[in-house]
Amino acid sequence: MLALTFVDPADYEKVKGDDRVDIEGLQEFAEGKNLTLVVKHKDGQVDRIPLAHSFNQGQIEWFKAGSALNLMAKKN
Repeated sequence: MLALTFVDPADYEKVKGDDRVDIEGLQEFAEGKNLTLVVKHKDGQVDRIPLAHSFNQGQIEWFKAGSALNLMAKKN
């Protein structure tokens, strides 16, 4: 699970139930670096919304590996 928050809480209102979403920046996922929620609305409009996280480097490695157990298995 990836815990993210809207940098601007008002952006929450921009996301509707029939929107499609993508998260950009996971390849460069790093401590202190925001990700971007790309919201594709049914009418064709697109919103790009900054998302914050509080992951440290170890947690980011766990996320990229799929879990802490996967990361430990990979290192051994």
